Amino acid sequence: MRPDWLQPLSLAMASASTGFIAWSGHILALPAAIAFPMLWSLARSRRAASLVSAAYFLAAARGLPQGVAAFYQADIWPGLILWLMASTGFVLVHATLWSRRSGAWKALRYTIAMFLMALPPFGIVGWAHPITAAGVLFPGWGWAGLAAVTASLAIMTTRYRPAAAMTLVGFWLWSAAFWTAPDIGRAWQGVDLQLGNSLGRDNSLARHSDLVATLRSQRRSDTAYMLLPESALGFWTPSVERVWRQQLAGADLSLIAGVAVVDAEGYDNVLVRVSATESEILYRERMPVPGSMWQPWLPLIGRGGGARADFFANPIVTVGDQRVAPFICYEQLIIWPVLQSMVHGPDLIIVVGNGWWTKGTSIIAIQRASTQAWARLFGKPLVMSFNT
Repeated sequence: MRPDWLQPLSLAMASASTGFIAWSGHILALPAAIAFPMLWSLARSRRAASLVSAAYFLAAARGLPQGVAAFYQADIWPGLILWLMASTGFVLVHATLWSRRSGAWKALRYTIAMFLMALPPFGIVGWAHPITAAGVLFPGWGWAGLAAVTASLAIMTTRYRPAAAMTLVGFWLWSAAFWTAPDIGRAWQGVDLQLGNSLGRDNSLARHSDLVATLRSQRRSDTAYMLLPESALGFWTPSVERVWRQQLAGADLSLIAGVAVVDAEGYDNVLVRVSATESEILYRERMPVPGSMWQPWLPLIGRGGGARADFFANPIVTVGDQRVAPFICYEQLIIWPVLQSMVHGPDLIIVVGNGWWTKGTSIIAIQRASTQAWARLFGKPLVMSFNT
């Protein structure tokens, strides 16, 4: 092996290790991602920067091939192809903005890369964003903590990186020593299910009766709002609405659950709120999973179907007297839905997912860790509900 390949290869291996550790699903491991901008800045060529970026992203998203294979009940190849395609945006942004110049110029270019990977269109696949570590490094700091991490990540690309790294490691150790999970919303209760791929597909009366029985058996005495996972009630129809309103009769309880609202052009992945007296569509998912759910090319070829993306719609919804920030599945892995909701100052965060297809991967653990980090950064109570 030629010596000029040793440095890029060692950087790529270190970057892959960084992505693997940071996105292992353990919340206190998230700050390992702060090493990525340093490794990117140490690359001596655009090709090496591309290799470093690809190694980080592919290691962070390593559960995707297996998950896609399970979702489509296919072999591993479709998942591998999607895995590689998803990394293209991340690699393209970081390779394009890499520069031989050092100092403030490189820090500025990395800051631009951070913003591009946080916002559409590149932010649509902006997984594994190092800025997510803000909630572990600076819990409770809110926007000041986000600004501190943004500045620190930029400094990690300059010759002042040793000072930045030591400072961040100090905050990391302090946070780990005194870490506490986010508060649970008062009067709220999330219910996890283990119904596999039948959730959302079995719309029989027996399934709804089983879900009602689960709620009744698990409800705490002080619970006014119960949360069920994405797709929990299947397709939202007048009959389903009627069944649930009847089942909740006499109970001082509101249910928030995932459903699909279907029409001739496609469908919306939504949360509904239903009680004995009323029901409403509470929230429409801003960013469904690209490819498997959101398929924007279908109208271009004259076909309907696929989930609609509302991008910047309904960042906050009202439940009772509380302002709530909801996130469905994929939205927990990207940046702009979280920041958009936090601008509006919610009282509570709720997250739901239907992750049966992630068995054997760390995807749900990563979703939980990411949302816990954001909740701790902004000091918000958090209620979660997942199906596996």
